[in-house]
Amino acid sequence: MPDSRETTVEAFVAGWPIKHSRSPLIHGYWLKKYGVDGSYRREAVPVEAFPDFIGDLKSGRLPYVGGNITIPHKEAAYRIADRRDTLVQELGAANTLWLEDGRLCASNTDVYGFAANLDERHPDWFKAERAVVLGAGGASRAVIRALRDRGIAEINVVNRTVARARELMDRFGASVHGHPMTALPEVLQGAGLFINTTSLGMDGVETPVIDFSRMQLRGLVTDIVYVPLRTPFLVQAEAQGLATVDGLGMLLHQAVPGFMKWFGVRPLVDETLRALVIADMEHHP
Repeated sequence: MPDSRETTVEAFVAGWPIKHSRSPLIHGYWLKKYGVDGSYRREAVPVEAFPDFIGDLKSGRLPYVGGNITIPHKEAAYRIADRRDTLVQELGAANTLWLEDGRLCASNTDVYGFAANLDERHPDWFKAERAVVLGAGGASRAVIRALRDRGIAEINVVNRTVARARELMDRFGASVHGHPMTALPEVLQGAGLFINTTSLGMDGVETPVIDFSRMQLRGLVTDIVYVPLRTPFLVQAEAQGLATVDGLGMLLHQAVPGFMKWFGVRPLVDETLRALVIADMEHHP
């Protein structure tokens, strides 16, 4: 009888902390659904231990074919990889790794995840000519890239630190404009799309009141925060008559390319998976 380790394909998610990651639930659902002989598990890796973890992965001392990288290791994973695709080079952060001929390859699936969520829940989202992005942290880079790639002509980034917003102008080009928080009412005027990329509204974090009625009548408000599912920004927007899309779909869809890469099957994001993750969030907030 062959050693199960020779047939079972193993992948991971590494972060610090990692116990609240829903990725094992998502990949576990697909492994079972598609009958794949595989496993996917959490790896709690402190910052100082990350280089050794990657060294063990590349040397084969760990059993994995690849895995996901989450906070706070995404930028380190980008730097440490042997091969980086053009997407990850522009973003400067990697969330998906795999081994190829003994070399560590890196990509970032957040751009795909963000766009695929909106494609599914609000298919006309990219017809907005002007978008407003709240926040200029790491998460905003994937969102801005998705907006730019889908042809949105004007992307206004609003952030407490204007210098960080303007750095994104340099990174992503002429369609991106940086503004201080005080400019939010002005840039919202006539915008077709608003995206929160900050942690505002997560786990009870205080959220400012925003007048979304300044946006286009058929404007869309979305949030990459998904705990709670209906964030304060989404609640505000709904009360003001705007369409909304929650951030859970981004988490689900960004997992698709990695699963394909490691396990050789393209999985579908379906309502059963969505309901499974929502139930887990309700039991383990």
